[in-house]
Amino acid sequence: MRLSAISSGSKGNCILVNNENSTFLVDAGISKKRIEEGLDTFNLSPEDVDGILITHEHSDHIKGLGVWLRKYKMPVYATDETIKCILNDGSLGKIDSDLFNAVEPGKELVLKDLQIKPLSISHDAANPVCYRFNSNLNEKSCAVVTDLGKTTETLVHNLQELNTVLIESNHDVGMLQAGPYPYYLKQRIWGERGHLSNEACGDLINSIINKDMHNIILGHLSGENNYPDLAFQAVRNEINFAKHKFYAEDVNLKVASRNEPSCDVEF
Repeated sequence: MRLSAISSGSKGNCILVNNENSTFLVDAGISKKRIEEGLDTFNLSPEDVDGILITHEHSDHIKGLGVWLRKYKMPVYATDETIKCILNDGSLGKIDSDLFNAVEPGKELVLKDLQIKPLSISHDAANPVCYRFNSNLNEKSCAVVTDLGKTTETLVHNLQELNTVLIESNHDVGMLQAGPYPYYLKQRIWGERGHLSNEACGDLINSIINKDMHNIILGHLSGENNYPDLAFQAVRNEINFAKHKFYAEDVNLKVASRNEPSCDVEF
């Protein structure tokens, strides 16, 4: 099984999850050209993609969707509320509504040989989800978990026993507080329906880390309120100073690029 970041940041997101027989994108928040180039980086083509899973309707997760679907007609999966928002988003242009398939948080679906479970997250969107993937080929699992202001017991329960996770490490609290954003935007970001800080990301990792977790990818970093090295060190410290028996050095800890393909991991 494989997880790769075509782009992961506050300006645009597109994540690749695939195995020998199945290839899916999580979000299409960058241009069609950049998605094509990202797939090519990982030795894939648009024709290899079996479908797109959308987490929520914010532009950094869907802005490339309209152009992509007009060129490559393929199924799209999202919650019903998210689908309605997408189809009513005039900036995306005309989209064939027949390509969309509604998913329910907590209800597993089987696509090709992947078991995919949408999980509710706390974010200021219509009905946002993250996704967990289990492969029927090798019994490996991963999850893409971004855009959440807080964690819940249900979410933590559903993220147990993962082999790989891409998880949001959006901002450094000090940078956000001292930065140029207006106060209302700062409140949104650090609120319970906003984004995870580096430390909050570490807390979530500490609640799901296990002996079979091989890869941890930090994603969705803010371009204004975080640095890759800062996120890496903060999360590393959170893992190493926790009370569990695991250490950051025991896993492949990476930071996804905001602007280019990165973090191509197999497990």
